[in-house]
Amino acid sequence: MHKKTILIVDDEPKTRQGLKKTLEGWADGKYEIISSDGASAAIEILKERKIHILITDISMPEISGIDMLKILKTQQQNPVVIIISAYSEFSYAQEAIQLGVLNYLLKPLNKRKLIEAVEQAVEVQEKREREGKIHKIVDERLVDVKEGERREDTPIKRAMNYVDDSLHEQLSLKEVASLVHLNPSYFSVLFKEQANMTFSEYVTRSRLQKAKNLLIVSNLSVADIAEEVGYSTSKYFIKLFKEYEGQTPSQYRKTAIISETEN
Repeated sequence: MHKKTILIVDDEPKTRQGLKKTLEGWADGKYEIISSDGASAAIEILKERKIHILITDISMPEISGIDMLKILKTQQQNPVVIIISAYSEFSYAQEAIQLGVLNYLLKPLNKRKLIEAVEQAVEVQEKREREGKIHKIVDERLVDVKEGERREDTPIKRAMNYVDDSLHEQLSLKEVASLVHLNPSYFSVLFKEQANMTFSEYVTRSRLQKAKNLLIVSNLSVADIAEEVGYSTSKYFIKLFKEYEGQTPSQYRKTAIISETEN
């Protein structure tokens, strides 16, 4: 896995070198610390590689730090940003906040406050990564269904809870209907009406969501994951997975690993 990168942007060599030295000591090799003497060069760096944390001066020739952030807003990069400046005017801080800047530090910089700000930025960046990873796994239709059933203790909610806890087992509509004391035909109609999907689709989506999670967080084989989510043969599991996700389980796992490495 590649090291994460912190980019320092400041046109003053002494400040830039001081920041780099301080952060290299703090990082102890865990982060790559790079620097740029201006916004134009920084923008090119951001086009070419992933930057996780950006520390930039506001007042720079040609393109200011604020203008650089406005340009980055139109691009795909979304580093956690810390602004440094010799200016204490509120208008700068206000505009920086509007652009999503995490912290605003005044020169001359206090080393302790700088490190505290960077550690906070690390936490924010890691939280973004976790949320992004969860978003990749989560089936939005399942989320909508569970939100709709969250408030009341209904037979359909109880059925969903049972399914969620029993994905590794064989599940039949008749069996689950019996568990919630409903006629199978009525249960089938009621489930589709309240969940906006059939019972069978709910079971499939729930199994595939669990499978996606296992593909990312475990080293289990595809065959073992198929069994873990209730499929007796990996062939059928792979077929269903590809229908819903557009790729095989192995391709999904490989894509997820590449994405994590790039982050």
